[in-house]
Amino acid sequence: MSLFNVFDIAGSAMSAESVRLNVTSSNLANAQSVGGSETDTYHARHPVFSAVMQSLRADASSVGVRVDGIVESQTPMEKQYQPNHPLANEEGYVFLPNVNIVDEMANMISASRSYQSNVEVLNTSKQMMLATLRMGQ
Repeated sequence: MSLFNVFDIAGSAMSAESVRLNVTSSNLANAQSVGGSETDTYHARHPVFSAVMQSLRADASSVGVRVDGIVESQTPMEKQYQPNHPLANEEGYVFLPNVNIVDEMANMISASRSYQSNVEVLNTSKQMMLATLRMGQ
């Protein structure tokens, strides 16, 4: 593995963490929205990552992190009795999203720190390459 692959790996990880931050911010933005049924109410979403490993073949050189998709949480919705709410169903209930704000904030901090760590990896790799080039002077 060459030092150039480090740029690919860190870049793909930064891209994946950016997706994670966007999904988390979407979850937080919709945490207090309500709906009249479980299907109409916002469902928390989570990205699914996978590691891309380098193949043994010489022509395949992809390594890093790939976002396989974004899945909706299967956690049940919270139901509240609010008969005067305009979105209440015929029984007087509204449904709250299955977004856990504490978990989402922890996710946001983790994604942000992972992104920062990958930026540091890129900077350190760049400095190592420059130092290697200066050795020949």
